[in-house]
Amino acid sequence: MKKIYKKILISVGSAVTAAFPLLVLAANPALEKLDNVATVGGPYKTVIGEIALTEIIGTVVGAALGLIGVIFLLLMIYAGYNWMTAQGEEEKVTKAKDTIIRAVIGIIIVVGAYAIWAFVFSKLF
Repeated sequence: MKKIYKKILISVGSAVTAAFPLLVLAANPALEKLDNVATVGGPYKTVIGEIALTEIIGTVVGAALGLIGVIFLLLMIYAGYNWMTAQGEEEKVTKAKDTIIRAVIGIIIVVGAYAIWAFVFSKLF
């Protein structure tokens, strides 16, 4: 009986894992305004050569946010490693906690700034 449950669980898990990318790539109608910001077919087509200015700005902002996300992840891994290897030393634990707190505050500020920028940009254009 346990083998049947195990096979069912593995089958369902495999099916969900195989279907997950399809679920993630689903369209979200609420983001249509943001899609127009970084495309050539956006509301304002200021074209430099063959590339729209809004597309360039969207690419730069996306790359910067990706880089900031990677830096946040590295800081969290670094702080977690320091905390786990502190071996009870209070000074190292405090330093790791401070790093985590500062990284979280930094990512909140960056995401908040992007949200404000996207909101203002969507209302202007």
